[in-house]
Amino acid sequence: MSIDGSIYAERPVASDQAINAAVERARAAQEKWAETPIVERGKYMLAMLEALVAMTDEIVPEIAWQMGRPVRYGGEFGGVKERANYMVEIAEAALKPVMASNPKDGFRRYVKKVPLGVVLVIAPWNYPYLTAVNTIVPALMAGSAVILKHAAQTLLVGERFQQAFDKAGLPKGLFQNVVLNHAQTEKLLGSGKIDHVNFTGSVAGGRAIEKAAAGTFMTLGLELGGKDPAYVLPDAKMDHAVANLVDGAFYNSGQCCCGIERVYVHEKVYDEFVEGFVAETKNYVVGNPLEQATTMGPMAQARFADLIREQKAEALRKGAKAHINMKVENDRAGSPYLAPEVLTGVDHQMSVMREESFGPIVGIMKVRNDEEAIALMNDSPYGLTASIWTRDTERAVAIGDRVETGTVFMNRCDYLDPALVWTGVKDTGKGAALSAIGYDNLTRPKSYHLREAI
Repeated sequence: MSIDGSIYAERPVASDQAINAAVERARAAQEKWAETPIVERGKYMLAMLEALVAMTDEIVPEIAWQMGRPVRYGGEFGGVKERANYMVEIAEAALKPVMASNPKDGFRRYVKKVPLGVVLVIAPWNYPYLTAVNTIVPALMAGSAVILKHAAQTLLVGERFQQAFDKAGLPKGLFQNVVLNHAQTEKLLGSGKIDHVNFTGSVAGGRAIEKAAAGTFMTLGLELGGKDPAYVLPDAKMDHAVANLVDGAFYNSGQCCCGIERVYVHEKVYDEFVEGFVAETKNYVVGNPLEQATTMGPMAQARFADLIREQKAEALRKGAKAHINMKVENDRAGSPYLAPEVLTGVDHQMSVMREESFGPIVGIMKVRNDEEAIALMNDSPYGLTASIWTRDTERAVAIGDRVETGTVFMNRCDYLDPALVWTGVKDTGKGAALSAIGYDNLTRPKSYHLREAI
């Protein structure tokens, strides 16, 4: 389904026979791939990346049609290149054997990081290339085979990855894009034929993955929901904080797991911050994502937009104030188009401050001190990132130490650094992606205890 409700791309789901054949091809190809030197694996990855980037002109409007991101932003390949290149670059060092720290005469003792085997990547629609590449490239670099099941909303992304790997000459069977429905995915997970699954999506989806995989003992990487907070301190550089937090809240129509969904501002700078935030938000141009003037496109589906409308209406009933109230063509129930919204007078009795929005709405609360801010930031079932806006690094670290998240930012937000592990706590899920630690999660340790002197 496309942004205007029409069918943009349609593909049949694979048959059970085709799914089984894909897994068998992956298993056979992986055995030989595991013997391929890491440097050679990297050459294939970089060739795939080059082929993918060469498709940019076709891919950018495809993304706009499939999930609504405006063409003016040019796709996702800046981040894709950064992450893929970094994971290729560190692969040899990250995957080398770990020698025992206490040498013993006559023995050689070490731990190898060996491939998991067949990795299933279940990718989401919101950043369809960035989220997928987080696992696809390091899993292949680690010596595994990859089967990709992409979101139905972004069907063509899986095909683009397949085209890029085919053009790169990757041995057949090592990467396969397969179209599956939910029932088929659950059956595959329970089959015992998959060694690791990486899923990015909702908390409910993550629970379904765990349930389907129960008893197989496969390893899981689950990046689920987020309700990421920001805390603006009195010494923050205000224009910088405003510009970056507005972008962090509303880029991609707020459809980002690490987007800013709630902001806590010290009472000393609250009025100034709200005034600046509201003024900056009013600059958005909501409209057709295929037009260059558009800075905010529709949400991926009308039901997502209706959730934001419901959260806003509930907050207003409970005493919140809406500051934007922008007039947007087609902004009505049942439409994916809606304007960004900024709410004040909010509290944690409102769903907009507690439940994942995943859309262009943000609540701003006044706080008296760090203690209150920390308590509110932690008052959430989620824990992906938190951002702290101050010029005092040590104070930011001290606050960050007490915030229940996988990542702490200072003076930035909504970004994945491939050199740092991407992980979460609480209902945000488990596992880890990117960095050397990401490789640890895509391999299994195998000990070698060799007595050489006999």
